[in-house]
Amino acid sequence: MWGEDEYDIDDHFDEDGEFDRSDFADPGGNSALRAATPNNPRIYPCPTCGEPDLLTPADIARGYQCDGCADALEGGY
Repeated sequence: MWGEDEYDIDDHFDEDGEFDRSDFADPGGNSALRAATPNNPRIYPCPTCGEPDLLTPADIARGYQCDGCADALEGGY
């Protein structure tokens, strides 16, 4: 399972010193959600709205909610 102990900030920078967002679901966007993979499937509901299959184990470990709920909470759309 994902945990804080497994996060190393140095793992998220490429050789040019740029932040590597390749493990994010929307690498060029505003979402903090992680990409779905065979080892990190979207199998959990959003804890806020309850919509099924929106979050991965990595998202749950970080205490995230779906993008729609996050945007609404942050004053987005």
